[in-house]
Amino acid sequence: MNILDDKRIVMTLDAGGTNFVFSALSGGKEVVNSIHHPSNAHDLDLCLRTLIKGFEEVKAKLPQPPVAISFAFPGPADYKNGIIGKLPNLPAFNKSNGVALGPMLEDHFKLPVFIGNDGDLFTLAESAAGVVPFINEQLAAHGVNKAYKNLFGITLGTGFGAGMVINNRLNEGDNGSASEVWLTRNFRNTNWYSECSVGVRPVLNHYQKFSGRDDASLTPKDIHDIALGNLEGDQQAALLAFREMALVIAESLCNAITLIDGLIVIGGGLAGAFDLIAPDIILAMNGTICKTDGTEIPRLIQRVYNLEDPHQLEQFLAYRGVEIEVPFSKRKVFYAEEKRIGICKTKLGTSQAVALGAYVHALQHLS
Repeated sequence: MNILDDKRIVMTLDAGGTNFVFSALSGGKEVVNSIHHPSNAHDLDLCLRTLIKGFEEVKAKLPQPPVAISFAFPGPADYKNGIIGKLPNLPAFNKSNGVALGPMLEDHFKLPVFIGNDGDLFTLAESAAGVVPFINEQLAAHGVNKAYKNLFGITLGTGFGAGMVINNRLNEGDNGSASEVWLTRNFRNTNWYSECSVGVRPVLNHYQKFSGRDDASLTPKDIHDIALGNLEGDQQAALLAFREMALVIAESLCNAITLIDGLIVIGGGLAGAFDLIAPDIILAMNGTICKTDGTEIPRLIQRVYNLEDPHQLEQFLAYRGVEIEVPFSKRKVFYAEEKRIGICKTKLGTSQAVALGAYVHALQHLS
């Protein structure tokens, strides 16, 4: 059964620093109008009571009892045990050594509670209802007997987040700390971690560095428009700003894909710049690395394709190969020598994917 056909109801939450938005999903779709409350981020007691109140209001509107509560919440956190650490954008949580948010909600509602990282939930949704089924359906339509089950997702926004799905199941790690891609070593400055060069603030910093202009009013969208020639500014510096970020992303993805071997999906606010960063990411991933004697070999075993480019998508779907004979037999088998993966931007939209991922996360644990 497709998990999105499951009619059980899961209550969800979009937890922002300013507002909490409560809802509920069934079959992957909202079944109530969302309820908004201020997060009361300054007062822990009031914040926690707001969480209970919001879910109580959602529950009162449901056509049948919910089976779980599931949502993304900022970290650091012990997600598996539902314990939230000190949070920059929810200062009330900074006054405690840890807040047992999940157990509190379980005690109150007598329901299982699942809390996750937004990068994890984003990737899980894209695996269940986004890029993975899209590509597998395309392959089947082209007569290719292959289906992808592994996905690495990254979110580009205020930071550099990620999630990992292996064999259609979210890999959270033994400590709930899998896919911390932001902490991979920075390709451009090996004393840094990658997030120093990836995200909203780094793009602005890159542009200021390459243009020599310190303009605090600029946004990443402005730099994107400058790069496209749609806004006055230093176009070359804007292009270099995105290229600098792309090269760091590419090396982090190479390290991840070497271990995971699956498709890649990009979400977050900066995913809108996909057409600017994808060519440099793919060029680097399809580049080379050297042996000790200087001999170059491919950086990856797999060939990487831009799945947003119609021509490259068609090449990816072709899966050309040859028929080879089985030794001591007249039987023949198909052999596609090239191993291939692809990169695309979110098929669902980042915020929608995080909400849907929370729903899938709960049902996978309950099944």
